Amino acid sequence: MTGTQDETIPLHLLRLVSPSLPVGAFSYSRGLEYAAEAGWVKDEASARDWIHGTLENSFAVLDGALFWRMSEALSRDDSQAFDDADAWLAAGRESRELQLEDRRMGEALLTLLADLDVPKAQACLGRPLTYPAAFAIAAHHWSVAPAAALKGLMWTIAEGQVAAAMRLVRLGHTAGQRILIDAVPVIERAVATARTLGDDEIGNVSVAMAMASAWHETQYSRLFRS
Repeated sequence: MTGTQDETIPLHLLRLVSPSLPVGAFSYSRGLEYAAEAGWVKDEASARDWIHGTLENSFAVLDGALFWRMSEALSRDDSQAFDDADAWLAAGRESRELQLEDRRMGEALLTLLADLDVPKAQACLGRPLTYPAAFAIAAHHWSVAPAAALKGLMWTIAEGQVAAAMRLVRLGHTAGQRILIDAVPVIERAVATARTLGDDEIGNVSVAMAMASAWHETQYSRLFRS
Protein backbone atom coordinates (compact mmCIF):
# COMPACT_ATOMS: atom_id res chain seq x y z
CA MET A 1 0.00 0.00 0.00
CA THR A 2 1.41 3.38 -0.99
CA GLY A 3 1.59 6.47 1.16
CA THR A 4 -1.11 8.10 -0.94
CA GLN A 5 -3.48 5.21 -0.30
CA ASP A 6 -2.75 5.36 3.44
CA GLU A 7 -3.76 9.03 3.50
CA THR A 8 -7.23 8.20 2.15
CA ILE A 9 -8.13 5.84 5.00
CA PRO A 10 -10.88 7.53 7.08
CA LEU A 11 -9.20 7.07 10.46
CA HIS A 12 -11.94 9.01 12.22
CA LEU A 13 -14.42 6.44 10.89
CA LEU A 14 -12.38 3.66 12.49
CA ARG A 15 -12.76 5.48 15.80
CA LEU A 16 -16.51 5.93 15.32
CA VAL A 17 -17.09 2.24 14.56
CA SER A 18 -14.82 0.99 17.33
CA PRO A 19 -16.48 -1.07 20.09
CA SER A 20 -14.72 1.32 22.50
CA LEU A 21 -17.03 4.16 21.47
CA PRO A 22 -18.90 4.85 24.74
CA VAL A 23 -22.51 4.60 23.57
CA GLY A 24 -23.54 1.34 25.26
CA ALA A 25 -24.09 -0.63 22.04
CA PHE A 26 -22.95 -3.86 23.73
CA SER A 27 -26.07 -3.92 25.93
CA TYR A 28 -28.57 -4.32 23.06
CA SER A 29 -29.41 -7.28 20.82
CA ARG A 30 -32.11 -5.71 18.59
CA GLY A 31 -34.48 -8.63 19.12
CA LEU A 32 -31.84 -11.31 18.62
CA GLU A 33 -32.11 -12.45 22.22
CA TYR A 34 -35.75 -13.42 21.76
CA ALA A 35 -34.98 -14.99 18.39
CA ALA A 36 -32.44 -17.24 20.14
CA GLU A 37 -34.90 -18.03 22.95
CA ALA A 38 -37.55 -19.00 20.37
CA GLY A 39 -35.11 -21.21 18.47
CA TRP A 40 -35.19 -19.08 15.33
CA VAL A 41 -31.46 -18.46 15.71
CA LYS A 42 -29.64 -21.51 17.03
CA ASP A 43 -26.40 -21.98 15.09
CA GLU A 44 -23.98 -20.31 12.70
CA ALA A 45 -26.18 -20.68 9.63
CA SER A 46 -29.31 -19.25 11.25
CA ALA A 47 -27.30 -16.45 12.90
CA ARG A 48 -25.85 -15.52 9.51
CA ASP A 49 -29.30 -15.48 7.94
CA TRP A 50 -30.72 -13.33 10.74
CA ILE A 51 -27.88 -10.81 10.77
CA HIS A 52 -27.49 -10.48 7.01
CA GLY A 53 -31.24 -10.43 6.50
CA THR A 54 -31.62 -7.63 9.03
CA LEU A 55 -29.01 -5.57 7.22
CA GLU A 56 -30.66 -5.86 3.82
CA ASN A 57 -34.35 -6.01 4.71
CA SER A 58 -34.49 -3.64 7.66
CA PHE A 59 -31.46 -1.42 8.07
CA ALA A 60 -30.81 -0.63 4.41
CA VAL A 61 -34.39 0.29 3.56
CA LEU A 62 -35.05 2.41 6.64
CA ASP A 63 -32.02 3.52 8.64
CA GLY A 64 -29.69 3.48 5.64
CA ALA A 65 -31.94 5.43 3.32
CA LEU A 66 -32.70 8.06 5.95
CA PHE A 67 -29.07 8.24 7.08
CA TRP A 68 -28.23 9.05 3.47
CA ARG A 69 -30.78 11.86 3.45
CA MET A 70 -29.48 13.22 6.75
CA SER A 71 -25.91 13.18 5.44
CA GLU A 72 -26.94 15.04 2.31
CA ALA A 73 -28.87 17.55 4.39
CA LEU A 74 -25.82 18.22 6.56
CA SER A 75 -23.65 18.73 3.49
CA ARG A 76 -25.93 21.51 2.25
CA ASP A 77 -26.65 22.88 5.74
CA ASP A 78 -30.36 22.09 5.48
CA SER A 79 -31.48 21.74 9.09
CA GLN A 80 -35.12 21.21 8.22
CA ALA A 81 -34.38 18.29 5.88
CA PHE A 82 -32.10 16.78 8.52
CA ASP A 83 -34.77 17.08 11.21
CA ASP A 84 -37.46 15.65 8.92
CA ALA A 85 -35.38 12.57 8.07
CA ASP A 86 -34.52 12.04 11.73
CA ALA A 87 -38.17 12.30 12.79
CA TRP A 88 -39.15 9.87 10.03
CA LEU A 89 -36.59 7.36 11.26
CA ALA A 90 -37.68 7.72 14.89
CA ALA A 91 -41.28 7.06 13.85
CA GLY A 92 -40.19 3.83 12.15
CA ARG A 93 -39.20 2.04 15.37
CA GLU A 94 -41.73 -0.78 15.83
CA SER A 95 -41.28 -1.50 19.53
CA ARG A 96 -40.70 0.38 22.75
CA GLU A 97 -37.32 -1.31 23.25
CA LEU A 98 -36.06 -0.41 19.79
CA GLN A 99 -37.16 3.16 20.34
CA LEU A 100 -35.43 3.39 23.72
CA GLU A 101 -32.27 1.78 22.35
CA ASP A 102 -32.11 4.30 19.54
CA ARG A 103 -32.76 7.29 21.81
CA ARG A 104 -30.28 6.26 24.49
CA MET A 105 -27.49 5.52 22.05
CA GLY A 106 -28.24 8.73 20.16
CA GLU A 107 -28.16 10.70 23.39
CA ALA A 108 -24.88 9.08 24.45
CA LEU A 109 -23.17 9.82 21.15
CA LEU A 110 -24.55 13.35 20.98
CA THR A 111 -23.30 14.09 24.50
CA LEU A 112 -19.87 12.71 23.62
CA LEU A 113 -19.72 14.81 20.46
CA ALA A 114 -20.77 17.93 22.34
CA ASP A 115 -18.00 17.28 24.89
CA LEU A 116 -15.61 16.99 21.94
CA ASP A 117 -16.67 20.48 20.78
CA VAL A 118 -18.64 19.41 17.70
CA PRO A 119 -20.81 22.51 16.99
CA LYS A 120 -23.80 20.72 15.44
CA ALA A 121 -23.93 18.31 18.38
CA GLN A 122 -23.80 21.19 20.84
CA ALA A 123 -26.68 22.85 19.00
CA CYS A 124 -28.73 19.64 19.14
CA LEU A 125 -27.91 18.70 22.73
CA GLY A 126 -31.03 17.96 24.75
CA ARG A 127 -33.03 16.93 21.68
CA PRO A 128 -34.05 13.26 21.17
CA LEU A 129 -32.04 12.36 18.04
CA THR A 130 -31.78 8.87 16.58
CA TYR A 131 -28.41 7.16 16.72
CA PRO A 132 -27.94 7.34 12.91
CA ALA A 133 -28.59 11.09 13.11
CA ALA A 134 -25.88 11.53 15.74
CA PHE A 135 -23.56 9.30 13.71
CA ALA A 136 -24.22 11.42 10.61
CA ILE A 137 -23.28 14.54 12.59
CA ALA A 138 -20.01 12.91 13.69
CA ALA A 139 -19.15 11.71 10.19
CA HIS A 140 -19.89 15.12 8.68
CA HIS A 141 -17.82 16.93 11.29
CA TRP A 142 -14.76 14.76 10.65
CA SER A 143 -15.24 14.82 6.85
CA VAL A 144 -16.03 11.14 6.44
CA ALA A 145 -17.73 10.63 3.08
CA PRO A 146 -21.41 9.60 3.43
CA ALA A 147 -20.95 6.28 1.60
CA ALA A 148 -18.02 5.32 3.82
CA ALA A 149 -19.90 6.48 6.92
CA LEU A 150 -22.93 4.39 6.00
CA LYS A 151 -20.76 1.32 5.48
CA GLY A 152 -19.24 1.95 8.89
CA LEU A 153 -22.62 2.35 10.53
CA MET A 154 -23.83 -0.91 8.99
CA TRP A 155 -20.63 -2.61 10.10
CA THR A 156 -21.35 -1.63 13.71
CA ILE A 157 -24.75 -3.33 13.40
CA ALA A 158 -23.24 -6.51 11.98
CA GLU A 159 -20.43 -6.60 14.53
CA GLY A 160 -22.79 -5.94 17.44
CA GLN A 161 -25.18 -8.65 16.30
CA VAL A 162 -22.34 -11.15 15.91
CA ALA A 163 -21.09 -10.33 19.40
CA ALA A 164 -24.61 -10.89 20.76
CA ALA A 165 -24.99 -14.15 18.83
CA MET A 166 -21.71 -15.43 20.23
CA ARG A 167 -23.13 -15.06 23.73
CA LEU A 168 -26.67 -16.24 22.97
CA VAL A 169 -26.07 -19.32 20.82
CA ARG A 170 -22.47 -19.93 21.82
CA LEU A 171 -20.88 -19.35 18.46
CA GLY A 172 -17.13 -19.66 18.41
CA HIS A 173 -14.90 -16.75 17.44
CA THR A 174 -14.09 -18.36 14.11
CA ALA A 175 -17.79 -18.72 13.28
CA GLY A 176 -18.30 -15.09 14.21
CA GLN A 177 -15.50 -14.05 11.88
CA ARG A 178 -17.00 -16.07 9.04
CA ILE A 179 -20.31 -14.26 9.47
CA LEU A 180 -18.54 -10.88 9.45
CA ILE A 181 -16.49 -11.79 6.37
CA ASP A 182 -19.66 -12.83 4.58
CA ALA A 183 -21.29 -9.57 5.70
CA VAL A 184 -18.93 -7.47 3.55
CA PRO A 185 -20.75 -7.99 0.21
CA VAL A 186 -24.08 -7.76 2.04
CA ILE A 187 -23.14 -4.33 3.38
CA GLU A 188 -21.94 -3.22 -0.05
CA ARG A 189 -25.32 -4.19 -1.55
CA ALA A 190 -27.22 -2.65 1.35
CA VAL A 191 -25.43 0.68 0.97
CA ALA A 192 -26.07 0.69 -2.78
CA THR A 193 -29.77 0.06 -2.09
CA ALA A 194 -30.00 2.75 0.60
CA ARG A 195 -28.53 5.38 -1.71
CA THR A 196 -31.06 4.81 -4.48
CA LEU A 197 -34.40 4.41 -2.69
CA GLY A 198 -37.15 6.92 -3.35
CA ASP A 199 -39.27 8.28 -0.54
CA ASP A 200 -42.14 5.89 -1.26
CA GLU A 201 -39.75 2.91 -1.07
CA ILE A 202 -38.50 3.60 2.45
CA GLY A 203 -39.83 1.36 5.21
CA ASN A 204 -38.93 -1.50 7.51
CA VAL A 205 -39.95 -4.93 6.22
CA SER A 206 -38.31 -7.10 8.88
CA VAL A 207 -41.47 -8.43 10.54
CA ALA A 208 -39.68 -11.11 12.56
CA MET A 209 -37.30 -8.61 14.13
CA ALA A 210 -40.20 -6.35 15.10
CA MET A 211 -42.08 -9.24 16.69
CA ALA A 212 -38.97 -10.51 18.49
CA SER A 213 -38.24 -7.06 19.87
CA ALA A 214 -41.80 -6.64 21.16
CA TRP A 215 -41.86 -10.09 22.76
CA HIS A 216 -38.44 -9.49 24.31
CA GLU A 217 -40.05 -6.91 26.58
CA THR A 218 -41.71 -9.71 28.58
CA GLN A 219 -39.04 -12.39 28.17
CA TYR A 220 -38.36 -14.01 31.54
CA SER A 221 -34.56 -14.25 31.46
CA ARG A 222 -32.58 -11.58 29.62
CA LEU A 223 -28.95 -10.62 29.07
CA PHE A 224 -29.68 -7.63 26.83
CA ARG A 225 -31.86 -4.53 27.02
CA SER A 226 -33.50 -5.12 23.64
